Amino acid sequence: MGLLDLFKKGKQPHNLITDNGVLGPTFLEGLTEHIQYPKDLQAHEWRRHLKTASGQTKFKIKFYGRLHEDYNNLIVGTAFAPSLVFAVDTSTGQEILLFDGCKHGYNALFCDTFTDEQITNRSANNIYIDQDGKDTFEIVISTYNGVDYEEEFADEVDENGLIELRDGTKMEFEKVKRNGYDTLQIWANNGNGKNIDLVSEELA
Repeated sequence: MGLLDLFKKGKQPHNLITDNGVLGPTFLEGLTEHIQYPKDLQAHEWRRHLKTASGQTKFKIKFYGRLHEDYNNLIVGTAFAPSLVFAVDTSTGQEILLFDGCKHGYNALFCDTFTDEQITNRSANNIYIDQDGKDTFEIVISTYNGVDYEEEFADEVDENGLIELRDGTKMEFEKVKRNGYDTLQIWANNGNGKNIDLVSEELA
């Protein structure tokens, strides 16, 4: 069973593909494709299969962080700083940012602050190897966008369409709504039909 099979269910007309109108993270534009017949796709969920412009769907994973003590397939942050996760194109070496805990999600944008040291001193030099000894995977990414940004922040958007974040910088409001998701899930498949929970983060 391939990774896409994980998300298949009965062929319901409204769930033919993952195009439900929800916009995903801006930093993944042009790097994903739809999933056919996604299983239990939520109305506020964005879910895609990672794929480069050249059609590559096999990636190695490099990260800053550690593996969870109890769920040792999961990448989590350290006591020093949140995790940082990249997918690496096995054919070109291109690095694709999947998650930066200092920058992505509602809490990182509006609740938490990080020092320059925490942000910059996170070398993503760990290579992810699963329990089967595999290091190359297909990837599916899901974000849940349950925050009502229009209701909560519309009055704080300035005349230029910018909103001030927790760290004092400003960002385009439309970009905030796409990158300020409240939950992130990343799944990996090692080619042997085994699906792995790679990242699971509550971010609000």
